[in-house]
Amino acid sequence: MKITEAKFTLGAVVRHRIHNFRGVVFDVDPEFGNTEEWYQSIPEHMRPKRDQPFYHLLAENPQSYYTAYVSEQNLVEDSASGPVGHPDVGVMFGDMNDGRYTPKQVSA
Repeated sequence: MKITEAKFTLGAVVRHRIHNFRGVVFDVDPEFGNTEEWYQSIPEHMRPKRDQPFYHLLAENPQSYYTAYVSEQNLVEDSASGPVGHPDVGVMFGDMNDGRYTPKQVSA
């Protein structure tokens, strides 16, 4: 089994290489962990490899806020563009420092 190390960590600000959206990483799957239906809905010529990290994002584009599930190959670091406006950022994260958000501690 191949062990893959994630390039981005919780709180990282990233943007999609192709599509016009950016977001904050709030969870990471070490390899593809979504449904087969979701995977097959991606046009075959654009489908990412399954054996890489996939990131759950609090995402935004000029029209809306949403969550996104994106392969590592389709993300680039984007902290220089400033804060992300998704309304759930403040629920999951504290302040933005050095281009990334600090995850809030979950109380037991």
